[in-house]
Amino acid sequence: MPTHLPSVETVQTSTLPNGVRVVTETVDTVQSASVGIWVATGSRDEEPAHRGIAHFLEHMLFKGTERRPTAKDIADEMDNVGGYLNAFTDKEYTCYYARVLSEDVPLALDLLSDMYRHSRFDAEEMAREQKVVLEEIKERDDAPDDLVHDLFAETLYPDHPLGRAVIGTAETVAALTP
Repeated sequence: MPTHLPSVETVQTSTLPNGVRVVTETVDTVQSASVGIWVATGSRDEEPAHRGIAHFLEHMLFKGTERRPTAKDIADEMDNVGGYLNAFTDKEYTCYYARVLSEDVPLALDLLSDMYRHSRFDAEEMAREQKVVLEEIKERDDAPDDLVHDLFAETLYPDHPLGRAVIGTAETVAALTP
């Protein structure tokens, strides 16, 4: 059972000069922090021919930036401070996030910002990641609990973006090009 739930009193919202909205909550009893970039774009925003591209782009942001040329460079920087870096894509949004000690928040924000703003999208890396996502699609097709969720959405929302699987289809993912 959660010992702490956010309240109106502990959550603050502000807007940076560049228009980025920042939501913070201070919890005095912890020495760690979670930071994230929430993008108001998910699978429901995709054209039918590009199903799965939001999820694919989520993967690609971890593959290297101008300052951190490889996926290993990104992972090592977070590992060096004992942090955790991940992302997920939903029908409504995509989230990139990190969990670190409080003193490492500037590093986490720099890393997330660099990934979001300066990802390289190398053609060879994209081809490798396509194979990864195609394998994820096969795994989903072999997992009844995942597959039934997608089939339920497809039945509930036929011919609507909310009825599409976030991960895309083997055909649409295989057709993605740099």
